Amino acid sequence: MPDLTKPARPRRAAALAGLLYSSAVYLAFLLVLGYAVGFFADRGVPRGIDGGARLPWPAAAAIDAALLALFAVQHTVMARPWFKRRWTRLVPVSAERSTYVLFASLALALLFWAWQPVAGRLWAVSGPGGAALLALQLGGWIVALAATFTISHWDLFGMRQARAHARGAAYRPVPFTERGLYRRVRHPLMTGFVIVFWAAPTMTVGHLLFAAAATGYILVGIAFEERDLLASLGQEYRSYRARVPALIPGYPTYGQRPAR
Repeated sequence: MPDLTKPARPRRAAALAGLLYSSAVYLAFLLVLGYAVGFFADRGVPRGIDGGARLPWPAAAAIDAALLALFAVQHTVMARPWFKRRWTRLVPVSAERSTYVLFASLALALLFWAWQPVAGRLWAVSGPGGAALLALQLGGWIVALAATFTISHWDLFGMRQARAHARGAAYRPVPFTERGLYRRVRHPLMTGFVIVFWAAPTMTVGHLLFAAAATGYILVGIAFEERDLLASLGQEYRSYRARVPALIPGYPTYGQRPAR
């Protein structure tokens, strides 16, 4: 029986607007992602991780720490189920994921724009070694991107939800699957990011600050995410977690000890 409380034409217009919104957010994310590749390689962008004017190191480190904390808080809080339940009283459910991606993209764009380089080098590798590290860094991006398609790239970035709403179909979350990279590690997207952060031909103090803080945040974020997954999937995910390592293939999982 048709819903007489809302005319069909405005409803279709609202669904189309939602799809356009999600598409615009996805395109904005792609721009930020493209900049991120150049930012960490310190090539091809106006301001890389080691580029720009240098402030005294205490001020630069404080600014960088604040930017990293802002991204961590946004990324963690907005992903929690309790926040989503409250947030969707203001934002349509079909646009919730896209709005999350929008705020994450804005937080990253701000980080890239305001990041302050910190002088001092731990290592600088040139020639074939430097090229190999850059290739490894690119490989990290490929691993991260491949991980999004292993589950559902379009669901992760909100497009699947918006398309379902535009078609008038019920949205169904992507079911838990164990395939591809997820047979090797539980969080291959994060594995890719860790490779990107650390595979640097030149490791400055500023780059080290980013890599160490971001890796620490990933470990904390995994703990939060897995708590939610255990609550929603129960024994299925508990069994998966016991068999598959979190980030490093072959590394002992929870409850296991290395073979002697």
